[in-house]
This record gives sequence, structure tokens and C-alpha cells, in this order.
Amino acid sequence: MEVKDINGNVLTVGMAVRYTGTGTTGEISAIKVEDGEGWVRLEDSDLWYNTGYLEVVDKSELRRAVRKGGRGDTIDRIRKMKEDFEDVDMGSEVCDGGG
Repeated sequence: MEVKDINGNVLTVGMAVRYTGTGTTGEISAIKVEDGEGWVRLEDSDLWYNTGYLEVVDKSELRRAVRKGGRGDTIDRIRKMKEDFEDVDMGSEVCDGGG
């Protein structure tokens, strides 16, 4: 069975697509059919998307989205949050009761 996007385009591994619900873009890393519906997994998020809500986009749109907030940016933000939490003083003298 061929798996198609919302516009009837046949989907293959390596194509760039956009999930119309959120605007998430990515490159297809896997395709499967389950219960008669097509599903594709996007490479960066490793999440499965129903092909009825996907549309093929130009790879230039994919690159623009990756530059805007790719995996490296997410890892950097998480490291920063971890460092911020490590600096918080959770000693017993930090908060006193109001009584």
C-alpha cells in the first residue's frame, strides 16, 4: 500500500514533510501502515505522525526550521536549566514558617 500525504503525494523515506496540526517539520525516517492508516516517523523528534495530517514541503523549509530551533538548541537549553537548578539553595534555613 502506498502511503500518501494530505494532498495525495506518495511519501518515501528521506522526504521533508510538515505536520499541519502544529507546523512541525522533519525528514521521514520510517513508514508503516497500521489498521489501514499510513504513519511516518520523523527523524529529529522520533515521533509517529498520521499521514492524513502531513504535507510534503521543500527541503529548504526543513533546513530553516532546524536552524531556528534544532536538537542542539534544545540540549543547550536543558543544560542551562540543569545548571540553574543546581544553584538553588534548598537548605532548611531558606524558608521559615510565618508563625
